[in-house]
Amino acid sequence: MKKIVVIGGVAGGMSFATRYRRLNQTDEITIFEKGPFVSFANCGLPYYISGEIDSRDKLLVAKDTMLMDRFNLIIKQNHEVVKIDPNNKQVIVKNDGVESTYPYDKLVISTGAKPIIPQVKGMDTIPYFTLRNIPDLDYIMNYIHTNNPKKVSIIGAGFIGLEVAENLKKLGLHVSIIERANQVLTPLDFEMSQFAKLELENNGIDVYTSKDLLEIRDSKLIFEDLELHADFIISSIGVVPESGLAVQAGIEVGMRNGIKVDEYFETSVKDIYAVGDAIIVKNFITNEDTLIPLASPANRQGRQLADILNGLDVKYQGTLGTSIVRLFDQTFASTGLNEKQLVNKEYEVIHLLANDHAGYYPGATSINLKVIFDPKTQKILGAQAVGKKGVDKRIDIIATAIKSSLKVTELQELEFTYAPPFGSAKDIVNLAGYVSQNVILGLSKTVQWHQVDALIEEGAFFVDVRNSSEVRSLGKIKGALNIPIDELRSRLDEIPKDKKIVLYCQSGTRSYNAEQILRPLGYDCYNLDGSYSIYSNTQKEVK
Repeated sequence: MKKIVVIGGVAGGMSFATRYRRLNQTDEITIFEKGPFVSFANCGLPYYISGEIDSRDKLLVAKDTMLMDRFNLIIKQNHEVVKIDPNNKQVIVKNDGVESTYPYDKLVISTGAKPIIPQVKGMDTIPYFTLRNIPDLDYIMNYIHTNNPKKVSIIGAGFIGLEVAENLKKLGLHVSIIERANQVLTPLDFEMSQFAKLELENNGIDVYTSKDLLEIRDSKLIFEDLELHADFIISSIGVVPESGLAVQAGIEVGMRNGIKVDEYFETSVKDIYAVGDAIIVKNFITNEDTLIPLASPANRQGRQLADILNGLDVKYQGTLGTSIVRLFDQTFASTGLNEKQLVNKEYEVIHLLANDHAGYYPGATSINLKVIFDPKTQKILGAQAVGKKGVDKRIDIIATAIKSSLKVTELQELEFTYAPPFGSAKDIVNLAGYVSQNVILGLSKTVQWHQVDALIEEGAFFVDVRNSSEVRSLGKIKGALNIPIDELRSRLDEIPKDKKIVLYCQSGTRSYNAEQILRPLGYDCYNLDGSYSIYSNTQKEVK
C-alpha cells in the first residue's frame, strides 16, 4: 500500500484525491489543508456578499464526513504543511502549534495561489481585504455588518474584482473601481472591455482606469490627479503561485515563482507532483509557459494526475484560459489569445454583431463577437464575446473548435440545433466562418477601429451606409457622408474614385454589401470591421 499525501484541497487537490480513490481502493490518501475547509466553491464567494447565494453552507461543495466515508480519505483540516523533506520523503505539518512528521510515497502539491497585496504607503491605515476563501469572506461580511460602511474601493478590475464590485453595489454600497491598466478585464482587448466599463457605470459604479495608487491617507486613496474616500478596500490586483513550500524543497520554479512541471505534472524532484494555480502551464495555442489560475483547468489537472499515477495513458495537453464573467445584465467571455499577446505576429481580426436567437422571436438580444485568426494557416487564435444571453454557448463552441484544430473557415460548417427560441439559421459562429473566408480570399478588405483616426488624417473618405434615422440617434464618424445602402447605386457621383473609401454601418453587414457594389466599379474600398457599434464604444469617455 502506497502513502499518497496531498497538500491543499479545493479544486486541484480534491479532484485528484477523489479520482485516485475511484481508481485505487487500497492506497492511503491524506489531504492536509491549512484552512478550515477542504472543499468549497471559491468562485461563488462574491455572490454570497449580496445574498444572491443565500446560504454560506451552499458554498461548501462537499462535507468532510462525506469525503471520508465515501472515498475513505484522511482529511486533516487546519493542518499546515510547513516543510517538505524530499530526501526522507516526508512532510512536516503544524497543527495547534505542534509539529508532526508524515511520510509519503507520492506527494501532490495543490497549494493554489495567493493574492497580491498593493505595496502602498498607508495601506495599513485603512481596513482592507482580499477574497480567496471562506475565512476571507467571513472577515468582509463581519466588517460590513459591524461597521455599516458606505463607500468601498476595489483595487483591480479583473474577474474577481468586478464580481465583488457588482455584489457590493447590490448590497447598497457606493463602489469605486480603480485599475492601473487603461481598461477593465485585461483578458479582453480594449474595444471589447469597454462594454464592461459602460455596464458598470450604467449601474452606478465609478470606474477609474490608468490610475496608479500612490498613497492612502485619512481614508483617502491618493492618485496623481484624484482623491477618493473609502471606508474600506478590497484588493483584487491578481494572484501569484503559492509556491513557498516548493521553493524551500529545492523544486524548480519559473515565471513568478510558478512550479515547473512536465506533461505528467511531475516536478523537478522525483515523486513530487503539482497541479492547479501553483503551476506553470503550457498555452495550448503557442505552447509557451504561462500562468492560468482558473478552476476548470485545476479540476482537470487533478483528475489527469490521478489517472497518470494509476497507469492510464494520459498526459497534459495545455490550457486555453477560457473564462467568463457576468456583470449585471451583460456577460463577457473569452478563450485563447488576445491581441495584446500577439504583438509582432501576423493575425487578422473580425468583429460580428448578431442576435442570440431569431430576431423575429420575442426576447432576442445582441451578441458582439470578436474572432482572431492566422490568415495563412486559418488557425483560430482566440475569441471574445459580449452580450446578455448566449455568450457562453458561442465561446464554448469556439474553444472546442480550437482544441479540435478546426480552421476558422470551418466554423461555417458547424451544425447547431435550431428553432427560433434558441438560435438563428445562420448562427453568429457560422457567420464568423463566412466573414473570415471573405477576408482570407480577399473578397472583403477591412480596417480596424483603431486605424480610423489615422485614415481620416490620411484623407480617406468615409461613407456611412446606415439609414439617416440611425445616424441621427446614434451619431456618426466625424466627416462621414451618409448614403443609405439602398440609395448607394443612385448616388455614386458623390463618392470620389481618387480616395480610399471606408464604408461602415452598425454591424458590418450592410457596409460589406456596399463594398461589393463599389469594388467592381473601380473604387478602392474597405469595410470598417465591427463598424460603428465597435468604433463608437471606444470613443466613450474614459475616467
